[in-house]
Amino acid sequence: MHVVAESELTDSMKMFRWGVEGGRPAEGQIGIAPEWFYKGDGSILRAHGEPLVTPPYAEDGGEEAEIAGVYIIAGDGQPWRVGMCNGNEFSDHRFEKRNYLNLASSKIRTCALGPELVVDPRFDSIPGTVVIERDGATLWSKEIVTGEANMCHSLRNVEQHHFKFESHRRPGDVHVHYFGACSLSFGEGVQLANGDVMQVRFEGFGRPLRNPLLVDASPNAAIAIHKLA
Repeated sequence: MHVVAESELTDSMKMFRWGVEGGRPAEGQIGIAPEWFYKGDGSILRAHGEPLVTPPYAEDGGEEAEIAGVYIIAGDGQPWRVGMCNGNEFSDHRFEKRNYLNLASSKIRTCALGPELVVDPRFDSIPGTVVIERDGATLWSKEIVTGEANMCHSLRNVEQHHFKFESHRRPGDVHVHYFGACSLSFGEGVQLANGDVMQVRFEGFGRPLRNPLLVDASPNAAIAIHKLA
């Protein structure tokens, strides 16, 4: 009587279950596709020390401490993994919480990488720490863990389903793939404020990534669409 019917599961739980069951295919096989979302083009990337922005149309802005893979597409269309680094995927969690269908557009925000790129790092089970600072003091912190051992999908399967698309294999393009977060300050009732500093550090990935939050308090103006005739 404790078994939950498939029809009663949320879409997120269904995808999680599919990942557990089919996200680690045998060598030479292709597993189930993971859930992933488009963040934007390269203009949204920020470096260590640069602010991550909550725009006027957003409801919130919060850290997502992750490791990110960095790839380049060679002249023959072959993806090459250059390395991995600390990452802050940064999303609008309040907007996302209103409705699961908001998840995709809640991701279209600035995000950060760095400050160091590690070539061929270990990616099995990586401990880390995420810290939120306010006025020079720690507001919230948590020990976290990431890496392939803590993911439903193998790294190889994630990469398979990222680069199976022809448009993701254009020679000369660079791709960044965030591999997922296991803990958010938002989930523990923390609301970030203008000037708060988000810090992400994973063991073996060099210096911590630090970015302040910048809340753009400009009016949320309507976009005027012009016609050719």
